Amino acid sequence: MRKPRWRYMRRRLSRKMLPLFAPLILSPLATPANQGTAMPHPDAATLKRKMTNIRLMHFNQVAYNLYSTMGLQEAGMRFEVFNKALTGFYNMRHNNEVSDKPYITIVDFTKSSNEKRLWVIDVEKKELLFNTYVSHGRNSGQEFATDFSNENKSFMSSIGFYVTEDIYYGKHGLSLRLNGMDEGYNTNARERCIVMHGAEYASEAFIEQAGRLGRSLGCPAIPMEDHEAIIGAVKGGTTMYIHAENNAYTSQYLDHVSAMTELVHENKRDIPPTPGSEPAT
Repeated sequence: MRKPRWRYMRRRLSRKMLPLFAPLILSPLATPANQGTAMPHPDAATLKRKMTNIRLMHFNQVAYNLYSTMGLQEAGMRFEVFNKALTGFYNMRHNNEVSDKPYITIVDFTKSSNEKRLWVIDVEKKELLFNTYVSHGRNSGQEFATDFSNENKSFMSSIGFYVTEDIYYGKHGLSLRLNGMDEGYNTNARERCIVMHGAEYASEAFIEQAGRLGRSLGCPAIPMEDHEAIIGAVKGGTTMYIHAENNAYTSQYLDHVSAMTELVHENKRDIPPTPGSEPAT
């Protein structure tokens, strides 16, 4: 009895197609991804970049929590300015360039001199200690400070990070020496005698009379009724940051990774270290 023709044709077709599909069946690429296929590991540079981003996000969160707790937005400070000041604060502590005093003095020269644009904060107690007026140099601008210099006899303000030093009594009475830390921006502060001092022209009465705050020869002058208390609080190796809109400004103290390392060290937070750097302890 002869076999049906359709069975014969199906068998012949199977023999012809098997060589075509055999490589796919036997190839490891045919194994589904969820059957144990190993995923490629990221390279060191990619991993370092990801960890750096994690640290940056965590630092920004810590900074924003402090900013909110101290009510700094209500006190007229922008978060961008506070974030930079806090970054410098932790970098200076990381480098052992400041004392154990947890104070930061922040000046924002993007604001009108008719506004209170100086703040002193206590990072550990999360408190705003002072908020008052501060003058800029007479050649930096009228109501707003727009031009800055590190040169002697420029009579302009200098921006960047400072460390407060000792006090003395000079022609302005009680004064506080400042050491500029940003090369090219404020490192001539001692030579220029740039100090914090009180001044009668740094007052609301002067604003009412002249339409703007009085100006100095480059010093951050503050109201007479505040200067003794502020200078007494921040003297002796604390951080000061003077901010301005300057696209050319750069600073080693704006490194968020090393700032986060110091923050972790001080608060004993369990944050993974950035690959290639010293682990936080």
